[in-house]
Amino acid sequence: MSKVISVILGGGQGSRLHPLTATRSKPAVPIAGKYRLVDIPISNCFNSGIDRIFVLTQFNSASLNKHIKNTYHFNVFSSGFVDILAAEQTPGNSGWYQGTADAVRQCLHHIAPFEFEYVLILSGDQLYQMDFNDMLEKHTANKADISVATIPVNAKDASSFGIMKIDENSNITSFIEKPKTGLEDWASEVGDEMKAQGRLYQASMGIYIFNKDVIFDILTNDPHTDFGKEIIPEAINKKKVISYQYDGYWTDIGTIASFFEANIGLTDDIPSFNLFDKKSIFSRARMLPPSKIMGTTLEKTLVADGCIIDASRIERSVIGIRTRIGRGTTIESTYVMGNDYYQTLDQLEEAKSSSSPIMGVGERCCINNAILDKNCRIGNDVQINGGPHLEDGDYETHTVRDGIVVVKKAAILPNGTII
Repeated sequence: MSKVISVILGGGQGSRLHPLTATRSKPAVPIAGKYRLVDIPISNCFNSGIDRIFVLTQFNSASLNKHIKNTYHFNVFSSGFVDILAAEQTPGNSGWYQGTADAVRQCLHHIAPFEFEYVLILSGDQLYQMDFNDMLEKHTANKADISVATIPVNAKDASSFGIMKIDENSNITSFIEKPKTGLEDWASEVGDEMKAQGRLYQASMGIYIFNKDVIFDILTNDPHTDFGKEIIPEAINKKKVISYQYDGYWTDIGTIASFFEANIGLTDDIPSFNLFDKKSIFSRARMLPPSKIMGTTLEKTLVADGCIIDASRIERSVIGIRTRIGRGTTIESTYVMGNDYYQTLDQLEEAKSSSSPIMGVGERCCINNAILDKNCRIGNDVQINGGPHLEDGDYETHTVRDGIVVVKKAAILPNGTII
């Protein structure tokens, strides 16, 4: 893996994840109570022996840049790095990144001086655990120019992905972007388990391996701006492009619903994404105190570091760092992202005397089917009851998407608020 340079794409505006992306890019969105989404591809690289990583950032990038700067440090004797390549205007280019391929194209001059044979291109907003050694071994064994990681999906999900037709030698022979009809001609050979689930269609995961000379040649001579929609489909007819079929858990965090399901799914008895695997998920070490829990019934709940919880019951929920929850409160199917800092005792006393909500969740609240973004102040006796009965909408303090109530970052819900 010393022959590999990894490039992680920082993502665009992420409008479908609004309001979580109102002040941050998608890869910077907190996940599982203590990580950021970008920690997932970086950790997969580290666990695969890849320690030379560029992260390409552009939109709402301040918090992502800060997280990477504060998290990924190497000793002075290591050649490893996690470096940020921010979109920049230069004498030869006055525009921003126009797409995934264009982003890598504009950064080729930063990558070129290093010694490497392969470029691994990853998305910064996906949840999965993959050993890239297996993908590279298949790439080299097949003498491929380009490898595309694919995952079998069913007919319903196929319309949301680029679908590949694959022959018996794993060669990708054709490609169609988000097909709505005519899927019967696009089924590929999959394992018996996948067949039983109706997952017959190979969808692109947006994970690619390029030979060095191939990617420089394509991006230098091809003006197209997107890998999935343009570069890969055209390369199928000119280069040896193969599929690496991945059968594990993978989800593209593209919507509020998928983000919510991915986090709540971590509370399952045997979650599809295993945080307790021997291969670690790396993130910023915050040196927080242990969480303190007083008289609370916890059922299928993850609790991160530094929390003070005096709730009545918390079920099937994820509680993020530094969260404070008051007495008598019940929380179900909710992701509480936590806080960036603690309030001082003086600030807590001042809030109490003025009947103002403190950071966290107050007393006697009832919260269900919700996401509480960082630094929220939820007063006492607040009721949030998400579900299909709620219409989608965007309001001053919260947004409703697919029945999930998303309380915006640093929003204040006064005592007695009902949503």
